[in-house]
Amino acid sequence: MTDITTTNNTTQAFELDRDAFGRLVLTDAQGERHVGVTPVRAFPLSAPGEGLSLVGSDGRELVWIDRVELLAAPARALLEQELAVRDFAPTLLRLHGVSSFGVPSTWTISTDRGDTTFVLKAEEDIRRLEGGALLIASAHGVQFRIPDVKTLDRASRKLLERFL
Repeated sequence: MTDITTTNNTTQAFELDRDAFGRLVLTDAQGERHVGVTPVRAFPLSAPGEGLSLVGSDGRELVWIDRVELLAAPARALLEQELAVRDFAPTLLRLHGVSSFGVPSTWTISTDRGDTTFVLKAEEDIRRLEGGALLIASAHGVQFRIPDVKTLDRASRKLLERFL
């Protein structure tokens, strides 16, 4: 069992594992099994290691975890595996071209996961984050991250500036 202390200074004990179908299973301190648990980050971009909720298949929170790094190694590893699938957000490395400077427009880019194209529906789909970072949402819901606009090459920055 993993013991955690929550924000209200109570201690919760739970165990995490996977069932035969690969679903995340939480066993609480009372021995009740909750199959199909989903980890949800409270602050996925600004504080990914802080504030994690384990949500049951009914959508209700079962456990709140203040700091992921305080979990036992096996539980932390399972959560990190599950979150890696859930938090798919390729990093945009280079902007090769856009179909038009109005929206919707098709963008051709290189990411840390390879080259791709996506459709930007509206300029509001580009969100500014702290420290010069951007998050760009494609028409299909894929989130592309730019950790720092200043690190992009000059041509990419020039194309991007047309939309900011």
